[in-house]
Amino acid sequence: MLHKITGVTVRDVRFPTSLEQHGSDAMHTDPDYSTAYVVIHTDRGLKGFGFTFTLGKGTQIVVCAVEAVAALVVGKSLQEIVSDFRGFYRLLTSDGQMRWLGPEKGVIQLAVAAVLNAVWDLWARAEGKPLWKLLVDMDPRQLVSCIDFRYITDALTEEEAVDIIAKAQEGKRQREDRMLKEGYPAYTTSCAWLGYPDELLRQLCADALKSGWTRFKVKVGADLEDDVRRCRLIREMIGPENTLMIDANQRWGVAEAISWVSRLAEFKPLWIEEPTSPDDILGHAAISKALAPLGIGVATGEQCHNRVMFKQFLQASALQFVQIDGCRVGSVNENLAVLLMAHKFRVPVCPHAGGIGLCELVQHLILFDYISVSGSLSNRMCEYVDHLHEHFTSPVVIRDAHYMPPKGAFRLVVQDAARPGRTCKRSVPDEPLRLYLA
Repeated sequence: MLHKITGVTVRDVRFPTSLEQHGSDAMHTDPDYSTAYVVIHTDRGLKGFGFTFTLGKGTQIVVCAVEAVAALVVGKSLQEIVSDFRGFYRLLTSDGQMRWLGPEKGVIQLAVAAVLNAVWDLWARAEGKPLWKLLVDMDPRQLVSCIDFRYITDALTEEEAVDIIAKAQEGKRQREDRMLKEGYPAYTTSCAWLGYPDELLRQLCADALKSGWTRFKVKVGADLEDDVRRCRLIREMIGPENTLMIDANQRWGVAEAISWVSRLAEFKPLWIEEPTSPDDILGHAAISKALAPLGIGVATGEQCHNRVMFKQFLQASALQFVQIDGCRVGSVNENLAVLLMAHKFRVPVCPHAGGIGLCELVQHLILFDYISVSGSLSNRMCEYVDHLHEHFTSPVVIRDAHYMPPKGAFRLVVQDAARPGRTCKRSVPDEPLRLYLA
C-alpha cells in the first residue's frame, strides 16, 4: 500500500436534467445534476475516484474548495493515511484557516467529502475489494479508528462503537450471503418528481409496478390541493398494500408542516421527508410529536451538515428515519459515526440517493450497515433514482427492487464522454441527454 499521492485533479461535470424536470421538487425547481469529480493520482499508477453531488450553479465553488483541500493530501502515502485515518480526517477538517469556512459544514465539507470518497476508493482498489467488502472485512477496532469522535462522545463513545461492531460479528457471514443472494430493499423516487405531468406519473408508476416496485416516494409542498390530487393518483395506482412516502424538501415552517401533512394523512404516508429547514432540530422534534398519532414519521438527513447535527436529531427524538448522504457529510468516515449512533438510538437508516452517483456510492454503506452494524432490514430501504447510471464503469444493479452488491469499484467516466455536443443515453424518458463540462 505504499502508493504515494502525486496529484489531485478535479472536474466540474454537469448534466442538464432541468430541461425535462428530472429531479424537480418544491424547493429545487430546475436542478442540473452535477458533480465535483475528483481523481487521486499515485506514483504507482493506481487511482482513486471520488465526488460530491451538486445541482449545477455553484459547482465551480466546490471545485475551488477541493483544490484548496488537495494541498493537504499530495505527498502522503495511502499507508500513512489509513494507518491514522482519524487523524487524516481531522487534518482535512481542522486546517487553521480553512476551518473558518465551516467548520465541518457547507462547501468546505462537500470538498472534504469528495476527496475522502476518492481516498476510500483508492484504498478499496489497493485491496482488490469493493468498498462495502473492505468495510465488512475490517477488524472492529480498525474500523472504529477511522471515526473522529470529537463532539459526539456524549452520545456514542469509541468503546461503545467497538462493542456494536463486535456484537454484530455473530451472523455476519449469513447476512452477507443474504445480501449477495437477495440484495438490499430499495424504493423509487423516479415516478413522481414535482414537475412531471399526470400522464407521465401514471406511465412511470405502472411501469414500476410491473418491475416489482412496492415502495414509492412523491414530491410535495408546492400547492396543497395539487398535492392531494397527486397523492390520490399515486395511491390509487399503487394500491393500499404498497408503501408511500412524501418529501417536501424543506418547504414549510413548523406549524405549516403539521397542518399540510395532516391533510395528506388520508393517503397513509410512512414518512414526511425534510418538512422544514434541515437545520431546525427542535422544529423537527415538534413535527415528529404532532404527527406521531397519525402514524407518520419524520425522515431527514440528506442536507444535515455533520455527525454533530445527527447526534442532536437523535437525542431530541426529532426523526424516525435517518437519511444519510454519501457526499454531504465527511464521506465514509463521518457516515460510520452516524450509522453507529443511529443503531444505538434504535432509529432505522434509509439513505438518500439518486442524483449523479449517489446510488453507486451509498449502496456500499447500506450493505455495511446491515451486515456489520444493524443486522436488521425492519423499516429499512434505500432510495433509488433511475438517472445517469450509464456513465459509470460499475453502475448500480437493481433486481426485483433490491440493490445487488457491487463487485467492482466505482468510477464516473467523463474523460471521453464529456465533450461539448456529445450525447449520452438517458433512461427516462428515452431521449438523448447532453453531457457537458463547465
